[in-house]
Amino acid sequence: MYLTHQRGPLHDLPDTPQAYDAVLADVTEQALARLTPEGNLEHPDCLDDIGDTSLGITSLLALAWQRTKDPRLPEAVRRSLAFHLRERVYREDNPGYPNLTVRDSGLPYARYVLEAGAHPIGDWPSTVWALLQAVDVLDTADGPVDDAQRAELLEVARGYWSWLTEATFFNPQEAGNQAIGCVVGGLMLARHLPASDGARVRSRALALYTEEIRAHRVRDRGALLPPEHGGAYDNNYGPISLSFLAQAHRVSGEEIFAEDGDALARYIDARLTGGGFDKGGPRYSEQHSAFESVLGLRYFGARIGSDLGRYRGDSRWARHAAKADGGVDGHFAWMLVWQIQDTTRWHREPSPQAARHQLRAGTVSVAFDNRMTPAVIEAAGAYYLPAAVNRQHGFGPVTDGFLLCRPMGEVRVRDVRADGLTAKLVTKPVVGRDHVLRHVRSLYVTDGTTLWTTVAVERLDGTPYLLAGLPYAEDDGDRVRRTARASVSSGGTLRLTHPEATGDDFFDARAELTQEQAAFALAEDPRGYGNPDEGWKHLVASTALEAGPVADAPDDLHVFAVRYGTEEPFTVSVAWGEEGLTVTTDAFTAVLGPDDAHAEPELTLRAVSD
Repeated sequence: MYLTHQRGPLHDLPDTPQAYDAVLADVTEQALARLTPEGNLEHPDCLDDIGDTSLGITSLLALAWQRTKDPRLPEAVRRSLAFHLRERVYREDNPGYPNLTVRDSGLPYARYVLEAGAHPIGDWPSTVWALLQAVDVLDTADGPVDDAQRAELLEVARGYWSWLTEATFFNPQEAGNQAIGCVVGGLMLARHLPASDGARVRSRALALYTEEIRAHRVRDRGALLPPEHGGAYDNNYGPISLSFLAQAHRVSGEEIFAEDGDALARYIDARLTGGGFDKGGPRYSEQHSAFESVLGLRYFGARIGSDLGRYRGDSRWARHAAKADGGVDGHFAWMLVWQIQDTTRWHREPSPQAARHQLRAGTVSVAFDNRMTPAVIEAAGAYYLPAAVNRQHGFGPVTDGFLLCRPMGEVRVRDVRADGLTAKLVTKPVVGRDHVLRHVRSLYVTDGTTLWTTVAVERLDGTPYLLAGLPYAEDDGDRVRRTARASVSSGGTLRLTHPEATGDDFFDARAELTQEQAAFALAEDPRGYGNPDEGWKHLVASTALEAGPVADAPDDLHVFAVRYGTEEPFTVSVAWGEEGLTVTTDAFTAVLGPDDAHAEPELTLRAVSD
C-alpha cells in the first residue's frame, strides 16, 4: 500500500509564468463551464469548507483577467462576486457557535457548512479564508468590478476582520496557520482602507501577531514555533504557516515575519528527510499539504539556502484544491494567487551548514527529536521510525525490557566532516532500572550512500540488544510505499521481530496500516479532532530491528553496530587507545576522544584507504 498524501516533491512542479498561465487557463475553462445562472462557482460535491470556495475561484478569474485580458472573464467575475455577496455572507449568529464574545453583532462571517447549526465550529477559519479571498479580489479585479460592487466587497472584508477580532475569541482552535492567516488578511485589508483606518487595522494585525501568536510559541528541537492545534509542528499545517509568514513579510516588510519564517524553515529543513518523507503532528501526522505550502517553502528555502521543495506534497492538490473527480475547488485559492505573484525561485541544493538535529549527506539522512534520538532514519530510499518495546519508543540499547535512550542530563553533540564522510556523535547520560548512571555514545557516519551507527555503553547486565528501528516506508517514484522490509546489516546478530500480541496498541509493519491510522486508533478523539502524536505514545510494541553486540569490543563496554542501506556484511572493531575509544570499520576509523575544556566530546574521523 502507499501513503495517501506524501507524493511528489513540490519543487518538481514547473513554476514558470507559462506553466502558471496554463494552470489559470484550465481553471478558467472549468469555471466558465460550471458558472450557474446565479453566479455560483462552487464544486457541486462541496459540502464543508465551502464558505470561501466560490469567491476563491472568482479571485483566480480576476488574476487570469489581469494576465490575459480574456474578454469572457469580466462578466464571470462580476456575476460570481455578486453571488458571494448575496448568498454566502452571513450576519445572523450561527446556532451553537461557541466562540462568540458579542451576540447579534450583525457583522458578516462565512460558514464552514451552509446549514445553520450544522458544524459551526469551523466558522472562524472559514471567515479567515473568505477574508483572504476578498482582499485578493480587491487586489486584482480593478477592471471587471465596478465601484459600487468594489465598495460592497470592501465593506464585507472589513466586517470579516471585525468579526474575527472583535466578536469572537481570537484563534479559538489554537491553530497557528489560521491565526497567521488572519493577520495576513488584516495586513492586506489595511492597504485598501483610508490611511487612518488602514493604520489602525495594520497596527492591530501586528499586535495580534506579537501578543497572541509569537508570545505563545512552542519550543521543539531547539526552535520556537507558532503553536499548531495544541502542539509545536504539524506535517500538514506547519508548511502552510510558513506560506502565511512569507506573505506577511511580502506585504508588510516587517522583519519579525522574516525572522520567524527563517526559524520555522530551518526547523523544517532539519526534520525533513532528503527524500521528502516525514511524520509527526498534533493534527495530521502523515498528511502533507501541496500548493498551500509552495510559497513558504520556496520563499524561505531561498532565504536560508536549502532545498525545502523536497517536501513530498499531495499531488492531487498540486496547483489548487480539487475534489475526487479532479475538478477545481476554490478553497485556499489565495495560495495559488500569491505563488504566481511571487518571483522567488526554488533553491535546489542542500544547506552546507551542519544542524544539531539533523545528519544529512547524499541520499542518507537522520532527523533527531528533542532528546537527540532518531525520529526518522533514511538510507537507500527506505525510512525507519523509532520502534516500541514495553511502551518505550526510540533507538538505543535494551536490557531486560528497558530502553536506554531517555537522557538524564545534558545531551552533547559533535559534528565532523572529513574525507567525504559526514558524522555526528551524540553522547547521552542515561539511568536504567539499576539506578546506575551510564553514558550512551551513538556515532552516526555516512558516505552519502549508507549509514553506519555504532552505539557504545558501559557494560549492561543480561543479554542486551540495540533497538535499531521500525522499517516503515520506501520511495517508489512519486509515491511512498509502506514496507516491512529492511536493507540493514549488523556487526553482531540481527533479527527483525514482530509483535506476537494483536490490537490497536501493537503495530505490525506487515499489516496494511499507516502510522497515522494506527495513531488515531489510539488517540482520544477521531481523525480530524484527535492528536495522533499523543495517540502513538500509547503504542506498547511494534515491529523492530534488534541488533546484538559486536564481539570485538572492550570488556567494560557493550557495543552495537548497524549499517543501513545495504545487507552486505561488514566488519567492525572497537578498542580503547591512547586517544580514546577507536571504532574501525571497512570504510572509516573514528576516535571518540576525551571531553575538551568545555566538557564537549571530541571526535576525529578519517576514511580507510583501499
